[in-house]
Amino acid sequence: MKIRILLTATLMIGACSEQPAGEPVVRTQLDGSEPAEIVAEPTPEAAPTQAAAQQSACSDKVFEGVSLTHCIADPAEHSVTTALAPSSGSNFGTIGAWAAGKNEGDIAFVVNGGMYGDDLRPIGYYVEGSDRLKELNRADGPGNFHLKPNGVFFGSGSTWRVLDTETFYRTIGDRPQFGTQSGPMLVIGGKLHPEFQDDGPSRALRNGVGIDADGKAHFVISNAPISFGKFGRFFRDELKTPNALFLDGNVSSLWDPANGRMDSRRVGPLLVVRDK
Repeated sequence: MKIRILLTATLMIGACSEQPAGEPVVRTQLDGSEPAEIVAEPTPEAAPTQAAAQQSACSDKVFEGVSLTHCIADPAEHSVTTALAPSSGSNFGTIGAWAAGKNEGDIAFVVNGGMYGDDLRPIGYYVEGSDRLKELNRADGPGNFHLKPNGVFFGSGSTWRVLDTETFYRTIGDRPQFGTQSGPMLVIGGKLHPEFQDDGPSRALRNGVGIDADGKAHFVISNAPISFGKFGRFFRDELKTPNALFLDGNVSSLWDPANGRMDSRRVGPLLVVRDK
């Protein structure tokens, strides 16, 4: 009896598991009293659920030698809302914890959306679903948030704006559907923040948002440490946003379902961009 043996070659593809980027331990100062930060380049992690079958609103850029990810929210195609990352439970304070159990099919992308306290709650103006959960903060103090002028990213429907805090205080009477306050402003009326150096020693992972002349919101997150001056120039010179706001540093995070990116740093307020 002949015994036929069929040999089947099996190709196995091993995926490398990258380590999380880690937790930030300091916030940036611009007064020169602190040494320049050394922050590891972020490591995007695989999304916890299957990536949406859609074209990403985000793309990679390189500006003055620094890798950035640039995401565009178009009011004709997207909506913007605010949310808070969970302050307890598994992986609390992360975008992934907020995303758990949600249908990612209509999510274009999510970024961290402003500075927060030890309780992971906003330290500045915050509106979610037209409900104001935190008053406008005009106080003086230390750190980036209080590096005046700071500002507010806000909007209702398809109209989104970035204004410095004092202009917002003087001119905005109606409560928007969403709003988040942070600081410093990166670009004010087409000019860089007056305290920025061209390429100062303070370097960190950073993210921000600016609005162009067509009303589109440009969200940018650095994939390597970047100075405030260089970051502001990208908004002013490349994206042509007359006003742009710094959202946070070191903890800067992005969820881009279409590209399978889910950053795992601890954040507080979130900006959620959905497909209409």
